[in-house]
Amino acid sequence: MPTMSLSGSEPRAPLPALIQIDGLQKHYRTRSGESVQALGPIDLTIDRGEFITVVGPSGCGKSTLLKMLAGLIPRTSGTIRVNGQAIDGPQRDIGVVFQSPVLLPWKTTFDNVMLPATVLKLDREATGARARQLLDMVGLADFANRYPNELSGGMQQRVAIARALVHDPAVLLMDEPFGALDAMTRETMNVEIRRIWRESGKTVLFVTHSIPEAVFLGSRVLVLSSRPGCIAEIVDVELPAQRDLDVMTTERFGSYTRRIRQHFQARGFIE
Repeated sequence: MPTMSLSGSEPRAPLPALIQIDGLQKHYRTRSGESVQALGPIDLTIDRGEFITVVGPSGCGKSTLLKMLAGLIPRTSGTIRVNGQAIDGPQRDIGVVFQSPVLLPWKTTFDNVMLPATVLKLDREATGARARQLLDMVGLADFANRYPNELSGGMQQRVAIARALVHDPAVLLMDEPFGALDAMTRETMNVEIRRIWRESGKTVLFVTHSIPEAVFLGSRVLVLSSRPGCIAEIVDVELPAQRDLDVMTTERFGSYTRRIRQHFQARGFIE
């Protein structure tokens, strides 16, 4: 149903989905010339402000999906649109965080966060103010002048998250960003990224191998099948918006993890 404008003069159409994926496929060609289908077809709609997590067995195309969304690799067929614009290469409106924080060791925390300002030729004064706000949001305001070797693994990933957000993208893509962290740090970062998501208002697509992590973080969990990765199920996660680690002990949380795990146990995969 269309919504009325503030003036009441004419109805406004509802905002379109932020990300629209239709018929997306990715094929790779081997050295022998054989075509191997890695992913798809995928059809998916993601609304503004959603936190979507992606799980699936190794080799199912989770990272491939993320890289195509980021415009880092070409698609074989299908379309990807962000804010109505087709993705055919890297986009300013998309920030990416990988498993490794990839910080420059000779630059301070602040200067690492400011790297997109140089690449995108942004106003340094305005971007610098935003960088300081982001460092405060991720809990690193007191570490702005420290170098990467003076930071823990979790702190380095917080720098990477702040750097991905400094140019104010609409979408944040995260490819197993906590996979290399120890269990306790990873739990802390899970709570933190939920907080950062709420405070920033961004749309997040988060790839993980961990089913509990996917359920804890996501508003929806995208479950991919084995290669070629297709959508086996999309699970709506009805848990409190503000979550702490205690939610993992609830029966509802357990029911979600069991439901998702069944997809892999039926095919011989384990988490």
